[in-house]
Amino acid sequence: MKKLLLALTAAALAQGAYAQNIKVGVVTFLSGPAASPFGVPARNAAEFVAEALNKGAGPKPYEKRGFGGATLELVIIDEAGSTTTQVTEFRNLVQRANVDLVIGYVSSGNCLAIAPVAEELKKLTNFFDCGTPRIFEDGKYNYVFRTSPTATMDSVGAALYVRDAKPGVKSIAGINQNYAWGQDSWGDFEAAMKILVPNVEVKTSQMPKLFAGQYNAEISALLSAKPDVIHSSFWNGDLEALILQAGPRGLMKQSLTILTTGETAMHKLGAQIPDGTVLGARGPFGPYAPNNRYNQWFAKGYEAKFKVPANYVSYQMAQAILGVKLAWEKAMEKNGGKRPSNEEVGAALENMTFEGPGGTVKMALGKGHQAVMETAYGQTKLVNGKLTLVNVKRYPAERVNPPEGVKSSDWIKSGFKK
Repeated sequence: MKKLLLALTAAALAQGAYAQNIKVGVVTFLSGPAASPFGVPARNAAEFVAEALNKGAGPKPYEKRGFGGATLELVIIDEAGSTTTQVTEFRNLVQRANVDLVIGYVSSGNCLAIAPVAEELKKLTNFFDCGTPRIFEDGKYNYVFRTSPTATMDSVGAALYVRDAKPGVKSIAGINQNYAWGQDSWGDFEAAMKILVPNVEVKTSQMPKLFAGQYNAEISALLSAKPDVIHSSFWNGDLEALILQAGPRGLMKQSLTILTTGETAMHKLGAQIPDGTVLGARGPFGPYAPNNRYNQWFAKGYEAKFKVPANYVSYQMAQAILGVKLAWEKAMEKNGGKRPSNEEVGAALENMTFEGPGGTVKMALGKGHQAVMETAYGQTKLVNGKLTLVNVKRYPAERVNPPEGVKSSDWIKSGFKK
């Protein structure tokens, strides 16, 4: 098992303190094409937040040291590899490393594979990033949570932005990865556009395999189709490859291009992203984050430590840890200060509303296990060599998420009825 045990304070080295540690399994990409833009920033966020919490240096109501006074110890696992590998690693985290809870997973495919195993092993597991809505729409869980929004919010928000930014849109096309995340993202965007613009024409939907890396054929197909709008939910190294390959061929100038996870590339590839490209951050994160005390603490602290701005994946990891911390301490208070069980922490997290660096998080779907948030989109503009975002529009959580008990696809097809 690839793991790195991080004792985050000197107090954790003392035998008495060690017995009180809370071991948190953290799973994210540490190798492969998803590591640099996604996995490493998420790991960095976990380390920053854990270190700050262990020092009692979080903003209120996160000021109590660790979780309820107990030191956090991170057990960090590489998410790279097959879903079978990840299931094995998850079992090892629970049965060998004896972690108290797990926070992890960027890949929607991994989340779908892990959820039933977490339920089988009765281990509290919080998905911090993966976006497929199928987790709680197709299943019911007691031990599984997700403190970040689903891909439905990204796709519906993208469709609303396209309608607002390009009211005369007549045709759309897509380039998305051929697995749960890409399929769900495109399906929801296409369906939402057909509701918002009933006569819109779908020119083409390109679905290359995950981590393909080369997209010349797909770019050629999109250039030939000449759609008014191109939608892409590409992430990881695939997103960077698409920008680098499509930019020089003029694709993103020919068609209004909306990159629903594009924020992760804005600092590294800002000069290569044409003006007018629409970027999403999977919620109100990064440049779309509110100017609240949680964001001031996290964004400034993260950049000071790692010398780069925190991207949306970092925000999601921070949010996941803070949400569980509040639930843990709420459960402790309820049981008279005793260390809570997974069941007690889960009961506290269920239906909870809390504030984080991205603003308000409501555990409102999936019987209180799935978060909803507002979202935002904006268009790129290079100013003095720095990529900025203009024409920013925000959409409230209730506008871009289905009501409780309704599947995303059904909600969109109904015309977004509440």
